[in-house]
Amino acid sequence: MKIDRLIGILSVLLQKGSVTAPELAEMFEVSRRTINRDIEDLCMAGIPVATRQGSGGGISILDGYTLQDCPDKTSVCKTGASGGYKLGRTVLSKTEMKDILAGLRSLDSVHGTNRYGQLMEKLSAGSSDFLQGDQSILIDLSSWYKDTLAPKIAVIRDAIERGRELEFLYYAPSGESVRRIEPYYLMFRWSSWYVWGYCQIRNDFRLFKLNRMEQVVQNGNAFLKRSAPLPNLKQEQIFPGGISVEALFEASCKWRLVEEFGLGCLREREDGRLVFHAEYTNEENLFSWLLTFGDRVCLLKPEHLREKMKRMIERMQNNYQER
Repeated sequence: MKIDRLIGILSVLLQKGSVTAPELAEMFEVSRRTINRDIEDLCMAGIPVATRQGSGGGISILDGYTLQDCPDKTSVCKTGASGGYKLGRTVLSKTEMKDILAGLRSLDSVHGTNRYGQLMEKLSAGSSDFLQGDQSILIDLSSWYKDTLAPKIAVIRDAIERGRELEFLYYAPSGESVRRIEPYYLMFRWSSWYVWGYCQIRNDFRLFKLNRMEQVVQNGNAFLKRSAPLPNLKQEQIFPGGISVEALFEASCKWRLVEEFGLGCLREREDGRLVFHAEYTNEENLFSWLLTFGDRVCLLKPEHLREKMKRMIERMQNNYQER
């Protein structure tokens, strides 16, 4: 993509100081004419890229300007009596470059490609230590559904970039239905991938979980992009609570409770068993979660859900007694 190449060229200029057009053309596998157009685009964006002809010449960013003293290191800073603008070579530290690399590599774990790793090699041209051996943060966003997830992400991302409607079969608690949406954002949250889009059925913005989406296709219809609000991803908005739960767990369950709810969710009794307190949103999800602990848990409160679960367990017992 052109924006990737422009970022790569800018990074090379910041780190190497000066480079020739043939070198850039070979590095990014494009023609010299394309590089010349890219340099013009960078100049139009306000970055003072200069070209010097002859021996010792090359492409560089004008000297005498820096972001060192700017309060906002991400913006362009005007300095000196003659004015001018420049992104300083120190705008990205080694630690910051490593963080960028970790994030881009995490996207490769989803796509099953080395696309973002290759982009980072271009961004880190001349600074191979960013890429070799000393990366301290490794992020893997892949899941058990990697084989089916990657194609969905590719279709959704392309639809967002091209402004095309998506159609898919969606499985929800209320049942399955065919949905048609205008996609705006692809997000990773709560260990899962989601797409945020305008639903043609609900006439409103909705969040859809990719693992519940099947037969995802672009229907060929283009749409004019709306002023799309960002989804409210605060935990209290998605998981509002409302069910105050108290349960008694065996001591062997402690690691799971700490992992899923934190140490503050439990109190240890003298007999070693654990009194658990938490807020839950949905009683069906609560029952499903409790059943994963088998006979190592007993729901104490609320009383009406305790009775409801007791009757459910009795029906389960009957199922196993019947042949």
